[in-house]
Amino acid sequence: MSRAEIQAGFQPFGVLLSQGARQLSDAGIENARRESRLLMAHALEKSLEQLLTLSPHELVPAEEFLAVLARRVRREPMAFITGTQGFWTLDLAVSPATLIPRADSETVISCLLEHKPNQDAALAMLDLGTGSGCLLLAALSEYPNAWGVGVDINPQAASLARRNAIGCGMAGRASLVAGRWDTALQGKRFDVVLSNPPYIPTADLAGLMPEVQTYEPVAALDGGEDGMEAYRVLCNRLPHILAPQGIAIFEIGIGQQHDLQRVAEAAGVDVLEVRADLGGIARAVVLRSRAEEGA
Repeated sequence: MSRAEIQAGFQPFGVLLSQGARQLSDAGIENARRESRLLMAHALEKSLEQLLTLSPHELVPAEEFLAVLARRVRREPMAFITGTQGFWTLDLAVSPATLIPRADSETVISCLLEHKPNQDAALAMLDLGTGSGCLLLAALSEYPNAWGVGVDINPQAASLARRNAIGCGMAGRASLVAGRWDTALQGKRFDVVLSNPPYIPTADLAGLMPEVQTYEPVAALDGGEDGMEAYRVLCNRLPHILAPQGIAIFEIGIGQQHDLQRVAEAAGVDVLEVRADLGGIARAVVLRSRAEEGA
């Protein structure tokens, strides 16, 4: 490598990858070599497959890679660095205004497909705490005649969800609005209500991994003293917003299924199913209001 190339900021591909993996490992990040390759792919605007065509000795610009590497070493989530995250069959934009969509949440969509098997139905859907819009948009992608509303108290989250609806070609079937769960959409009823609400007990927030604790919005994580605060609001709203034969599907945290069942029963709501995610953890709860006509 010539002095001119060094001064221009080019370094061997293999050297940079190894440097990245070492720094990521030292920062306590698992799968450090894979993450280094993901950062390199993002920095060079290439796919992982395209990286395979590069020789370890090939010179590549180092500045952008080192910049994103420094961000990841500080434990900034990969999704916030790249600006995108896959969910279900969709590629979604993400930002620090919302939680990053996670594969565990796909359990909610799996439940929906089983409990509402007619995918041609013109269902009305509601997503409370929509964030990036991942649950609503994934649901609409499976029900082409359905329409839906996503509500988030954070206007920046609602704006991001609208951007994702446009990007997924569903802007005509999805309305994304900023508002409160307990006051929005008065008088409206829905066939499906989805939610991944804040469910982490306040005292447990300090023990979260740095990527979550430092970078994801605390308002989307903090479920109050017992983690059930949002579920009390949601379950009390269900008799007023579910249409006849409508169902609600909520994501829950580890070990919360029994607490949610007690909250639901107190609100006149029945639990139809508790479903585990791919890791075997109870993750989604399907509910139906006993008083379908509502008060």
